[in-house]
Amino acid sequence: MNSCQQWKTVTAMVAINFAMAITNVLVKKVLDNGVSHIIILMYRQAISAVFLAPIAYFWERKSRPKLTARILCQLFFNALIGATLCQYFFLLGLEYTSATFSCAFLNMVPAITFILALPFGLEKVNIKNKSGIAKFVGTTGCIGGAMVLTLYKGKTLVRSDSETMVHAVNYVKKERWGIGSIFLAAGTVCWSSWFLVQASIGRTYPCQYSSTAFLSFFSAIQSAIISLITERDFTRWVLKEKLELVTVAYIGMVGSGLCYVGMSWCVKQKGPLFTSAFTPLVQIFAAIFDFSVLHGQIYLGSAVGSVFVVIGLYILLWGRNCEAKEETQNLKQPQMEEQDCNGTPQV
Repeated sequence: MNSCQQWKTVTAMVAINFAMAITNVLVKKVLDNGVSHIIILMYRQAISAVFLAPIAYFWERKSRPKLTARILCQLFFNALIGATLCQYFFLLGLEYTSATFSCAFLNMVPAITFILALPFGLEKVNIKNKSGIAKFVGTTGCIGGAMVLTLYKGKTLVRSDSETMVHAVNYVKKERWGIGSIFLAAGTVCWSSWFLVQASIGRTYPCQYSSTAFLSFFSAIQSAIISLITERDFTRWVLKEKLELVTVAYIGMVGSGLCYVGMSWCVKQKGPLFTSAFTPLVQIFAAIFDFSVLHGQIYLGSAVGSVFVVIGLYILLWGRNCEAKEETQNLKQPQMEEQDCNGTPQV
């Protein structure tokens, strides 16, 4: 049963990160066409709220706990950190860089989540046993891979056609990679913090559809306020092209809807570190889509960094699995000793 549950969460996280990679590529495409990033954020959260509200109402109406003022404040703060600020910074960084480069910053999410979780007791490291060593080595591998992806480009492994390359080179000159990196770093910290906040909310309000619907609703309001402040040209609020409409609909229902529901469920089942450990897969999927759809280049640094990330990811998950088995054995040990002393099993 535990093995089946393990594969369910692993399969869910792979599918979620695959869908998020598609989201990043589509968003990059419409950003290049001149659509405002804050308008995209507002629409995607509004669509997500409308999409999830009826599902949450009918699916969880009998199991939903009482909604108190404290829970509402937690959900509002959760939306601010994990949806509004996180996606706002990430979209800004994506606008200034590329889909593959922006996703590379997500590779640091497991390590940042792990570091942030330590003071709150959500994760622990005991370097005297193999599970603690594996978690440390895996986290280091993810950070190392992210650094390679970010700092080392290397030679081009796969090239696009010459016309596309000329366009790409001219476009890269216009991109402000330094500013974009700062925004991406800020979004990564917000994203890591969201896993911890969601773990806390999952204990007080364990309804994935309802909590995600509230998250989308609050984020839509927050994004609308930011839009009114930063985007005064209301002609940019209108989406005209078919690709823009399809992109906003997809990222609203899937990227900000089902993906957040799935991640909330995985956080509840396996904790914030396990869930965040899969985020490096977004970069690998995005690199494939970036080359095939946006005609980007695949460099040696991306390939080498991705290998380090995947290896670190597997080591981290292996260590987390070993730790779970050790905790299970420690819980069973007192019961076995009590049975040996009394001669009969204790109920």
